[in-house]
Amino acid sequence: MFPTPRTDLRPNTADFERLPFIKPTGFREYDARWLFPQEINLMGMQAIGMGLATLMRRRGVPVRIVTGHDFRAYSGAIKQALMTGMLAGGADVFDIGLALSPMAYFAQFALEVEGVAMVTASHNDNGWTGIKMGMQRPMTFGPDDMSELKAIVLGGDFEAKGGGSYHFAHELSDRYLADLTNRAPLTRKLKVVAACGNGTAGAFAPQVLEAAGCEVIPLDCALDYNFPNYNPNPEAMAMLHALRDAVLEQGADVGLAFDGDGDRCGVVDNEGREIFADRVGVMLARDISSLIPNAKFVVDVKSTGLFLTDPVLLANGATTDYWKTGHSYIKRYSHENGATVGFEKSGHFFFNPPLGRGYDDGLIAAFAVLDMMDRSPGKTLAELERDLPKTWQTPTMSPHCADEVKYGVVDRVIAHFTGLARVGGRLAGQPIRDLVTVNGIRVVLEDGTWGLVRASSNKPELVVVAESPTSEANMRAIFAEIDGHLATYPEIGAYNQKI
Repeated sequence: MFPTPRTDLRPNTADFERLPFIKPTGFREYDARWLFPQEINLMGMQAIGMGLATLMRRRGVPVRIVTGHDFRAYSGAIKQALMTGMLAGGADVFDIGLALSPMAYFAQFALEVEGVAMVTASHNDNGWTGIKMGMQRPMTFGPDDMSELKAIVLGGDFEAKGGGSYHFAHELSDRYLADLTNRAPLTRKLKVVAACGNGTAGAFAPQVLEAAGCEVIPLDCALDYNFPNYNPNPEAMAMLHALRDAVLEQGADVGLAFDGDGDRCGVVDNEGREIFADRVGVMLARDISSLIPNAKFVVDVKSTGLFLTDPVLLANGATTDYWKTGHSYIKRYSHENGATVGFEKSGHFFFNPPLGRGYDDGLIAAFAVLDMMDRSPGKTLAELERDLPKTWQTPTMSPHCADEVKYGVVDRVIAHFTGLARVGGRLAGQPIRDLVTVNGIRVVLEDGTWGLVRASSNKPELVVVAESPTSEANMRAIFAEIDGHLATYPEIGAYNQKI
């Protein structure tokens, strides 16, 4: 009988080698993330595999699971342990080897398999591992799924039926690449810098973009799990600045940055300016809504207010809903509400039929940007961005806050600003016009300036963003008000970056 996982073991001990160890906080809102081996060991991963197979069987879903792994020194070993658990739980396992997360999602469709368990820490720093899971394509787990899986695993409530089977789908990467490139070539010969941060996307992105007819300049595309230059995170300024420098040096039309597992895409224009993903989303929404009348979009609460006020979107009859931040939330909400596209500010974009299958793929997002440019032959990407109404926006800032306390801290922040609004208080010299509390709190002032505080779904951090449609001064003013309040909480630590 497999032992019930422990939560109190330490590496470099005998018990760590003979008992499963899992830190409970690794079960996050919609996927799983741990530091390895400080927070999970290989036997803990076996327990996750058995728990996933058990959960699928209890839900009445055929226990057939696609699995792959990203390019980190330990990801292959972690996947082997996970597969051992899934096989012990009676799963039919379809191993696609080294892969991007969207390749695993594609495999669910291509192999007609219900489940997915992709071993990846996405954009997290080296030392992290994790799993993106699902059992109903194209969607991934939500909080209820994660809570039930957590209870099964930590309670040792496994059904180790055995009788599973292993299949190595060696052809999947070729099928995935063929599917992406089965499209009309671009009519413009665009010069593209592709930055991959030495992560997994380096094995796929350059050849896909070349097949579409681009002239590709690879930047840090040689796979190296030490990430020697910067973390493969297209929201991180280090990656964007490296991409900026390459775009300017090469005279490129666009720079595209892909994260560690290839499901996100960041954009730098021909003038070397990083375009935050929510503004990229508005540009794409303009383009798509000109082709699809009355298009419907979903965006996360971190995103610009332009989705509601942009005159081109309004003229095209487009509508937009704001929803919870998180790739799983936006993916599910977009799918269930028939949205044309879902946009998340972190760079996860979800193109539903007829534009895509509904899952997030950084390469499909890159093609959407290139197609938009191709349909605008008289304009550069910088000119297309300048066509948008001007706003002033901070980067996504992430002060440290431990997983065990971050949600309670955000509840107190919500209570503070809700109370201020209730008594007619002012913020940054303005009345509070609206509060959006679907995910943390987004405080909207009279002139449309807003600031957001929420708990990160996958790291021990808060998330802070601010934007103003009227002035940089107002953007800085609301950030200063929020930052001043957060400074009163001893649980909140230093920012990863500030404006």
